[in-house]
Amino acid sequence: MSRRTFGFDELEMADLVVDATYKGGTSGNFGDEPLSRLMGCDNQGGFRIIGNSRTSEYTLAVLYSSLVDTDWPDSLDMETGLLVYYGDNKRPGHELHETPKRGNKLLRFCFEAIHSTPSRRDRVPPFFVFTKGSEGRDVVFRGLAAPGSRSVRPTEDLVAVWKSTSGERFQNYQAYFTILNVPVISRAWIGDLLAGNPLSGNCPDAWRRWVRTGDYDALQAGSTIAYRKRSEQLPSNRRNSEIVNCIYHYFRDNPYGFEDCAAKIASLMDKNIVSYDLTRPWRDGGRDAVGLYQIGSQGDSIKVDFALEAKCFEPGKGVGVKHTSRLISRLRHRQFGILVTTSYVGLQPYKEIREDGHPVIIIAAEDIANILVNAGIGTEREVADWLRSNFPT
Repeated sequence: MSRRTFGFDELEMADLVVDATYKGGTSGNFGDEPLSRLMGCDNQGGFRIIGNSRTSEYTLAVLYSSLVDTDWPDSLDMETGLLVYYGDNKRPGHELHETPKRGNKLLRFCFEAIHSTPSRRDRVPPFFVFTKGSEGRDVVFRGLAAPGSRSVRPTEDLVAVWKSTSGERFQNYQAYFTILNVPVISRAWIGDLLAGNPLSGNCPDAWRRWVRTGDYDALQAGSTIAYRKRSEQLPSNRRNSEIVNCIYHYFRDNPYGFEDCAAKIASLMDKNIVSYDLTRPWRDGGRDAVGLYQIGSQGDSIKVDFALEAKCFEPGKGVGVKHTSRLISRLRHRQFGILVTTSYVGLQPYKEIREDGHPVIIIAAEDIANILVNAGIGTEREVADWLRSNFPT
């Protein structure tokens, strides 16, 4: 099914439809930018705020992302509705909240408001999330977002992270949002927002409920297939390809060295992996590492065994049935498996894993790159430094 598309001349009257494309103009100047015409906001920047930052009286906020910034990797999980969005202090020379667009000041205000007692969610503007489209200045609407998430602790949903560039250190925000279960936003509600009536009769139920109760009704979209094709597992862009190639070439002549790296990558993916031990090559029984995964709270939790297998394959050379069967056959009762590869898992073994219900997690090349990027190791040089520091030859 093709994506719904709104033409540039339709924008001023268009509703906002999740995953629809909104076309940019063709004049070759900033007047082609669609968001200003669609939302009545500025025509540049990641934050497009309508309101007064001096008095903290906000009407609405547009969040725009290309989703390809290596240093500040915004991300949207379509299955859970969780959005990770970085603030606008992306270069040295400014204090955390002294940014031209006042985006970080907005983030601080909103997260203070939702965590204050009593809560001031009624002072928080709705956030409209857009990402870069496939052509020109086109944008894609991703949904209506509320700051915070029921799956992220209040102490962790807005954090100031340090970066350094050319020997200069500076801070920026990492914020968590929830895309709410609102498939279509009417043009009428946008008009009500601009008129100062956010909870009008045109207000979406999910937003009204969040303002009044703090309940996050997330827009969740389960995958229609349980296995991924080759193209979905291999690097999707140049940055990710460089990251994976760097790892492959580092361990190409030392595949056993990759086992430690694979286990660390799995730990970066999920902080509930609390420990792991590498097994000796000649006694591993088909497993490159075994470890413990913690489930529950600090006061009452259990630890579940897992087995990990690492395959340092040249990107493009698939992991076959022989390799996946080796891991599956060694899994014990109440144990799950993790397979980490710098390439991809073939369609047949992937389908067999999913259709037969084997408890195996696949971390393929694309996953490795994204895990490292989200951990702040987002360039080929940073990956090379990380490898040398953690896995010296």
